This record gives sequence, structure tokens and C-alpha cells, in this order.
Amino acid sequence: MIETLRFWAIVVLLGLGVLFTFVSTVGVIRLPDVYSRAHTASQTDTLGAGFALAGVAVAFGWQHAAVYTVLLLFFVFITNPTAAHAISRSAAETGVEPVLAAEGEDGNETEGDAETDGESR
Repeated sequence: MIETLRFWAIVVLLGLGVLFTFVSTVGVIRLPDVYSRAHTASQTDTLGAGFALAGVAVAFGWQHAAVYTVLLLFFVFITNPTAAHAISRSAAETGVEPVLAAEGEDGNETEGDAETDGESR
């Protein structure tokens, strides 16, 4: 009973780790600027690594390797957001402007925008 519960806990933790890491990867590829990318990398990648390392720690059980894995987990929780903050701050200090949507835009062209674009070409 306990081994079955442990097995499924490992599977769920590793599955959540893969899910969050995948979401982070998609976010880094799809988001428009360094600020958005740093945000998604620090948030979801930290969660993905956290869940995966927690699954590894549960898989190891009460061994020295599990203690090292938990220490690595704390290291990731501290360094990932710190690195993202440093990258964003450096970008801001060097004058990198964030990509902002125009006021009132929802990302889709309206009929008036399409007609105006067609006339100006």
C-alpha cells in the first residue's frame, strides 16, 4: 500500500514538474520581451524544477542523496528568481523598453484597422 502511494506521488510530482517546465518553455518562446520572458522563466521554471526535484527526493527515500536533492531544491528556489530579477534590472538600466499593447487593443484587428491598413498599402 505504502509503495503504491509512494509510486503515484513520484509520478504526480514528476508530471507536474514536466508540465510547469513545458509551460515555461512555451512562455519563453512566445512572449514578446525580456521582462515577460524573465517572469515566466523565474516563476514556472522554478515550480517545474521544484516539483521534479521533490519527486526525485521522494524516489530516493531516506538517503543522503535525498538530502542533497532537497538542498538543491532550496538552491533553485533562491537562485532562479534572483537571476530573473538581475536580468530584468539590467535590461531596465540599459534602456530596454517593454513591449506594451496599444491602449484599447486586445490583440485582434478590428474592421476599421483592416480597412485602414489596406488603404495605406
